[in-house]
Amino acid sequence: MKDLLIVGTVAFDAIETPFSQTDKILGGAATYIGLAASHFPLRSGIVSVVGSDFPQEYIDLLKDRNIDLKGLEIVEDGKTFFWSGRYHNDMNTRDTLDTQLNVLADFQPRVPKKFRDVKVVMLGNLHPAVQLSVLEQIDNTELVVLDTMNFWIESTPDLLHKVISKVDVITINDEEARELTGEYSLVKAARKIADMGPDYVVIKKGEHGALLFYEDEMFFAPALPLEEVFDPTGAGDTFAGGFTGYLASKDNYSFEAMKNAVIYGANLASFSVEKFGTERMIDLKEADIKNRLELFNSLTQFEINLTD
Repeated sequence: MKDLLIVGTVAFDAIETPFSQTDKILGGAATYIGLAASHFPLRSGIVSVVGSDFPQEYIDLLKDRNIDLKGLEIVEDGKTFFWSGRYHNDMNTRDTLDTQLNVLADFQPRVPKKFRDVKVVMLGNLHPAVQLSVLEQIDNTELVVLDTMNFWIESTPDLLHKVISKVDVITINDEEARELTGEYSLVKAARKIADMGPDYVVIKKGEHGALLFYEDEMFFAPALPLEEVFDPTGAGDTFAGGFTGYLASKDNYSFEAMKNAVIYGANLASFSVEKFGTERMIDLKEADIKNRLELFNSLTQFEINLTD
């Protein structure tokens, strides 16, 4: 039995920012999620697909992080999913320059037997039909977390709503929450999303932090102010990896545990943006994580004087 099953893309990215640009580098939602979750004491596995052009050194890198790749399909003579984008000066908006689905176009996920009774499933951003296929292959899962994006909200709304109805937690950014519900107020949007099925709704606000909603309760986690954001690619997926990694390692899915998970997710995401692609997550040390958690703690602790 595995603690965490990660379903998502393992890919190549090419990124342009106002500071610099890259050629093809390691990317993909499942990659970021897996690297972030690897900082917790758990057993994780990835279900994804790559082509024969995917370097062995990247496979070895993931295995070295104790990520089981039994569910990573390698298509002979196929090409790995590729995305290229350019960020604007504010680093909050970007243009997609190129998307090549390649082997992802015909991806039929096969969940290995040893993953089918996994405790926590993280459904990374993929076609809702792929996400549904994974849900049909697993048993006795304790927690299912979903990530999605505006493309699926616009192109496959019925399928997406079906997936949403089957999950326990959804992580979504503020723009997507508004588009999904037609509500500008994020509190109203979260309530509408919860009515679709999930017990917990996490709305990510990028450099402005994240909101967690559960029934009539709400929690806000700030983002750590950074001097420089070098590359935001994968920050949301890194957040998801920290979030699910914490929950899977604690085997606790209460509201209090969810609040801690949001903090751990935000903490790891703050590292991800400091270098291109996965570079910072690969070099990240446990001491760095602990020191920044202490900084988060000092940032959020404040005693209000109610007598004045």
